[in-house]
Amino acid sequence: QVQLVESGGGLVQAGNSLRLSCAASGRTFSNYDMRWFRQAPGKEREFLAIITRSGATTAYANSVKGRFTISRDNAKNTVYLQMNSLKPEDTAVYYCAAAPPGIIYTRADYWGQGTQVTVSS
Repeated sequence: QVQLVESGGGLVQAGNSLRLSCAASGRTFSNYDMRWFRQAPGKEREFLAIITRSGATTAYANSVKGRFTISRDNAKNTVYLQMNSLKPEDTAVYYCAAAPPGIIYTRADYWGQGTQVTVSS
């Protein structure tokens, strides 16, 4: 089992930045690719970003490419999502998730409880 706890959400004005953190515990963090997703009210869950075990490779959804950056610190068992130039449409609950290599990027084995991000116009 991997336990994931997100933090760093909140209320921010459009154009500003937030950094989300996701602390992992349980099994060896560096064995897992990490992802960020979000879900807005009335919408389906949306994949945002993925980072491989070593952090060498990342990939992003088109909706956030160039504005969001995923990173990880395996020594701290933590994955981050730096969100810049936030827009009201970025308002959602943000989730981190973990999966072993080889699992399709839209799925994950372990999920955090989510953190709310609200962007005001």
